[in-house]
Amino acid sequence: MEAKAEGSSRRQMNLSGGATVAVAIVFLMLAMSAEPTVIDDNRSAAFSGDWWDTPLQDRHTMKLPMDTLRAQLPENGTYEALPYEEHFVEVTLPASEEDAGFPGPDLMHVALWLPDVPEGTKVPVIMTIHPYYDFGGEGIAGADSDPNTVPDGGVGKWVYDTFVPHGYALAQASTFGTGQSTHCQDVKGLGEQVGIQAVVQWLGEQEWSNGNVGLMGKSYAGTTNWEAAQNPSPHLKTIVPISGSIGVQEMFYRNGSSESRAMLYDALYEGATADATDDDLRMCTDDAIGPLNPFTTWAGAEVGGDRWNDYWDERRHLPDVLENYRGSVYLVWGLQDWNVDPYHAFPTYQLMRDAGINARAIAGQWAHNYPDQPDRHSELTSGYGREAYPNMSRMDWAVELFGWFQYYLKDIGEEPEPMVQIQTHDGQWHVEATWPPEDMTWWPVPLDQVQGNSGTVSASSQVAFTLDPLTEDAHISGLPTLHLSVNTLTCQGGQVFATMLADGLRIGHATMDVRYRDGGYDSQAALPLSSYTMLMEFNPMDVTLDAGAVIEVVLTESGEDYLPSPCAAVGMNVNIDANSVLSLPLIDRPADDDRWFLAPPWWEQQPIPA
Repeated sequence: MEAKAEGSSRRQMNLSGGATVAVAIVFLMLAMSAEPTVIDDNRSAAFSGDWWDTPLQDRHTMKLPMDTLRAQLPENGTYEALPYEEHFVEVTLPASEEDAGFPGPDLMHVALWLPDVPEGTKVPVIMTIHPYYDFGGEGIAGADSDPNTVPDGGVGKWVYDTFVPHGYALAQASTFGTGQSTHCQDVKGLGEQVGIQAVVQWLGEQEWSNGNVGLMGKSYAGTTNWEAAQNPSPHLKTIVPISGSIGVQEMFYRNGSSESRAMLYDALYEGATADATDDDLRMCTDDAIGPLNPFTTWAGAEVGGDRWNDYWDERRHLPDVLENYRGSVYLVWGLQDWNVDPYHAFPTYQLMRDAGINARAIAGQWAHNYPDQPDRHSELTSGYGREAYPNMSRMDWAVELFGWFQYYLKDIGEEPEPMVQIQTHDGQWHVEATWPPEDMTWWPVPLDQVQGNSGTVSASSQVAFTLDPLTEDAHISGLPTLHLSVNTLTCQGGQVFATMLADGLRIGHATMDVRYRDGGYDSQAALPLSSYTMLMEFNPMDVTLDAGAVIEVVLTESGEDYLPSPCAAVGMNVNIDANSVLSLPLIDRPADDDRWFLAPPWWEQQPIPA
């Protein structure tokens, strides 16, 4: 299950032991020494436009408020927020989505804060929507949370403090079956999608609205952004999904490898958001089949267990977005996010651009967090983002998003140019027109040229191989591939989890079940005593290595938070030979390349969180 909307990721909770001040100072010095030295600190003096249009390469010179652990704007707005209003939006659902148990009107509950603007002034809306607003006492599972009539601690409070004073409305809504919204909780399904879309339409039609609605949220509250854009209201102008999954199967399975939390995700979602009252006894038709899908997908994919119904397809959001949505998207992702992995963001970014959607993306070495949370960023450990701290924390994030909202929600200024801001593993920021970059080249390494031996990968054995030391500096930027020749044994399958290290430091990982050997979400039968080539793809990586660095890849049956495969005890033979190839995506960005830029140095104005 995804973490609650404002909770730490699972990895952060596990790694929350605070670093000492001495360690923080060491990493500060490392981050500062790793920054390119090509930025001219005097260039911003020549910029005379609106502050929200300050060029990216000049942002580090801006005088931004740094007295909180969230990004702030250099100028405060002038409008007070009016007392909140509550509304119930009635939704017309398809017949297939009506519930059973305690049927009644299908209502979405919305809390709304309007800025106190002059009479007749029309304002846009920024909405966040998720299932974690709680009105009912303690939930069946997990801690209680505030209702949606209280600005939440992530997007809601930040928008209330930062954007409402500048003439934006804030809306917080509960998905069906949660908070005071009625109907059943159709987790990320068609009923939930239609409810979200209806609220967007309602907000755009109100007398006080200028007709422009934007969605923003993290985790589940980011997934609802994609749901809104599947069959979008014309009032939906932009979405800002922050680590929001592009689909349910996409979230819990990577090339067929199943995360452990996939098995009970549907029940855990409902347990975390439901209270033991009559209104939570309304049932959706998918409630009967949803909990079974993870088991049939894991145990019987080779006989169609992943396709025995349309549950996964109904919750596959991205294809509909690419086909139907023509608003804008600002993708936000942590390259060290283990809750919603960054393969959701790439190649999604370029797929949107190819579909005619204007998009931007920012991807730093943080985990399941916002770009501007140095206190959370400080919790990361070595090999999981620590090397990029404190330079990962983007305290110009409010400025970045303000310009985005000004254009898409207020029709002010020029349309923002598409770009990807991405960070190397050791903290350097560079901006690219797309990512992986268009000038990326592949370096294929057949495994008969490495040091290592073929062997069995199983629950009790592993295989590793090592490349020769690099003869020159290398910048890996993209999704490396590992085409791996394997032989099944007496079981009809198996799995490989690959961990890539450089001089002992973890820099990336990949995983695949041989039944999904071509990648993606279409399974194939795998027979005992058969040979296959697994087309593995690593998670997105942006890593700079010095000449002399040694790359090692360790192959295990499972890793991190993934389940063992049904054939884990037997395993598969992996062939370290010319039939297996590791390919690394490389780019060349000299120190004087103008695509490097500096983040505002917030650590010079406030203590680094320990």
